[in-house]
Amino acid sequence: MTMPHRDRATRLILALAMTSVISASTIALPRAALADSQLDKMRAKITAFVGDKMQTQGGSRIIYKVDSDGLREGVLTDLRDDVYKILHDGHIAYSGLAIRNGGVDVKIADPRGRDQLARKLTAAAEGLPSHATSWTDGSDGAVRLAPTDAAAAARLHDLVEDSIAMIEQRLKDADIKLVSVAPDGTDRIRIFLPGVTDPERIAAIFARKVKVSLRQVDVSMSPEQALSGTPPEGTEVLLGFKDKKPYLVAKDNALDGEDISDAAPSFAPGTKDPVVSFHFNGRGTRRFAHLTEENIGKPIAIALDGTVISAPVIREPITGGSVQISGNFTPEEANSVAMQLRAGSLPGHLTLVEQQVVQPAKR
Repeated sequence: MTMPHRDRATRLILALAMTSVISASTIALPRAALADSQLDKMRAKITAFVGDKMQTQGGSRIIYKVDSDGLREGVLTDLRDDVYKILHDGHIAYSGLAIRNGGVDVKIADPRGRDQLARKLTAAAEGLPSHATSWTDGSDGAVRLAPTDAAAAARLHDLVEDSIAMIEQRLKDADIKLVSVAPDGTDRIRIFLPGVTDPERIAAIFARKVKVSLRQVDVSMSPEQALSGTPPEGTEVLLGFKDKKPYLVAKDNALDGEDISDAAPSFAPGTKDPVVSFHFNGRGTRRFAHLTEENIGKPIAIALDGTVISAPVIREPITGGSVQISGNFTPEEANSVAMQLRAGSLPGHLTLVEQQVVQPAKR
């Protein structure tokens, strides 16, 4: 398997053998394909329909809160990492780069270096309101950067939408079809489930964190030898999705879900085959670049919940932080995998605020 370099963003093309276990009754339309007004109208219809069912059948109401504090920490970490990369790649002298009091501080004595940093950050945020950054100049080249209020609100909105998409997909995977999932204020999510009288069972679905991992493959012996004998220290055998093929991999993760910033289903150009694209955050991009630089010619396993979905051979360093998974799977499977990747990367995930059984209205 090759990993071709395409323009500035190198993509990792992976052959993915998906299991038939991962399925959904319908595929959720990607959020990007819906305008906010369309999404609001669709949710209003679903809420009204489900509300009528709750009136006649009763059911369960569950409310979650997204971790806005964790989101802010993640955004600031990404901003600091972006600043570091720009300064490092541009050979710009600096000192005191750190996160402090809700912002990122750095000192750049050379005005040309400050201008270069500002241009790069502005270009990176172009067309992305959620990435807008305020800039404050201090004395002696001190600079303070922070997400704008509008950007922080947009990020929180995106986190809520990502969480809703993950909740919807997990409920579909659990064969729970009659449900309303909608925002409840700025940082909460409300779930209505007509006819469901055990909200604890539903909440347990989201209590389990999806484990996403990228691990080095041990080629010192075959997986079959490891299964029949003693595997090398620090390794274990994991099975593939569909074919149950064994893989001998390191127990320690080279990267995990916290290194991923986003994931979404889409279609490959040309073939129009379903694919899953995901992107690393600043830390993940650096770690993945180092991993691929140090392991050219070796396979790397990508696993969800301890099952290998792919183990491609690294052909060249991958420095762009963008990964695309393609292979023999349906749009429903691609959507499910993307949601699992996103579930493993959501900052702080979800906090259960309320769960209760709602009795049917008396007639």
